Amino acid sequence: MMITESEILNANILIVDDQEPNVALLEQLLGETGYTCVTSAMNPHEVCELHLKNHYDLILLDLQMPGLDGFQVMEGLKMIVTDGYLPVLVITAQPGHKLRALQAGAKDFISKPFDLIEAKTRIHNMLEVRLLHKKLDNYNKVLEQTVQHRTGDLLKANTQLTQEVEERKKAEVSLQGTYAEIKRLKDRLEAENIYLQQEVNRRYNFGEIIGQSTVLSRVFSLVEQVAPMNATVLLLGETGTGKGVVARAIHSSSSRKGRPLITVDCTTLPATLVESELFGRERGAFTGSDSKQIGRFELADGGTIFLDEIGEMPLELQSKLLRVIQDGEFERLGSPRTIKTDVRIIAATNRNLGEEVKNGKFREDLFYRLNVFPVTMPPLRERKEDIPLLVTHFVAKFNSKIGKKIETVSKDTLNALQEYHWPGNVRELESVIERAVIISQGNALQVLDRFDTFRKPEESEGEEVKALALMEHDHILQVLKKTGWRIEGKNGAAILLGLNASTLRARMRKYGIIRQ
Repeated sequence: MMITESEILNANILIVDDQEPNVALLEQLLGETGYTCVTSAMNPHEVCELHLKNHYDLILLDLQMPGLDGFQVMEGLKMIVTDGYLPVLVITAQPGHKLRALQAGAKDFISKPFDLIEAKTRIHNMLEVRLLHKKLDNYNKVLEQTVQHRTGDLLKANTQLTQEVEERKKAEVSLQGTYAEIKRLKDRLEAENIYLQQEVNRRYNFGEIIGQSTVLSRVFSLVEQVAPMNATVLLLGETGTGKGVVARAIHSSSSRKGRPLITVDCTTLPATLVESELFGRERGAFTGSDSKQIGRFELADGGTIFLDEIGEMPLELQSKLLRVIQDGEFERLGSPRTIKTDVRIIAATNRNLGEEVKNGKFREDLFYRLNVFPVTMPPLRERKEDIPLLVTHFVAKFNSKIGKKIETVSKDTLNALQEYHWPGNVRELESVIERAVIISQGNALQVLDRFDTFRKPEESEGEEVKALALMEHDHILQVLKKTGWRIEGKNGAAILLGLNASTLRARMRKYGIIRQ
């Protein structure tokens, strides 16, 4: 007895959550997966009545709801289910609630924030088991009806006795096979749960950071020390060195990992909207604001906020940020009501904030508040021994993405990659390897990028810095000409150089590069 994929996708599903964004996200996830019978309810008091009417195969139930929580809803459902099976998969952000929910009758759980792969797998597997249970119940009913019918026939004709016994034996064999299939699926589900939990636990650990160099090991040590604490962390280093990866590693190893990590890229927010994006706004707060908006700090309550490129934040907003860090409070634009928030701050910058303070572009008191625990990410040129490991990692990544089978990297290619100074760091290396995988024929990696900006060991330190700046100027100019001076987009110079568009513009201003 098997369940087809079509039967699973046509199962009757109910989403119960008082938060509209969560409902929308789950509806989108299920719709994109192919589920056709999905409804939702934001009022927990309606669940039992809806289940009596529609007999859902699966109820995705949030545990934390006002008025009637998920545990109370499950108690109500137990009183109305007729087959003793509670088709509930709970949604919770509290680790302690998971065991309690399972003990209360729930069949499985999904953790907040949602891991989409985990959610799809758990929903699919639970529906498969549920539909098997239903088929088994139907088979039992059919079997019982058959037995009753045959028993009546036996009273009329003893000649049919042998035939009825044989049919009963066949039914028992089928039933045993069904129970064996259910046990197999149950064992597989338990094994997959263990695997998925391990995947979730290590998804954002140091496995994202590739390398074994001494300078990177020091970063690992600092991250391990600060992650469990609630201290503010300032990540320093050039663009493309992996500051965002380290921020995720710190959050996933902290006590706040069950709450969201909200990322704010200060370079991409328009100057006129930075304040409303960070702190939110009320409807009508300014011209064109026709709806209420929840700010990033409010969304990050209980979790972590990652302020990427904090050096780009306008000076007039730095005092408001300082207040949030010191007092944990702010006001939405257009509202006098003070909002309390509990967030951990992780900031990152490729600027020298000390110099920015001296030049009056960054508040000194904010700098000291952010600089509680600084972690400097080393540029790729200072950990060249990690380049072979990174190349292997990126080749495997793009083999899978593009469908290639690159298996070897020549010694000459590795030497060329290790000699280059990598102004765009790991991000630039990743772009180079992706291009190389695309163009390579056969199973050997072919890197056609021209690395004519190699370092010359015989040059002095000062001469080397000047030479690197000149070579970077020429390299950027060459790529800009190649792209017809297009900076952003799929075929823009920023992508080819492995840089953010804002970083490329900053480099152009630094070197005085203007369109010719």
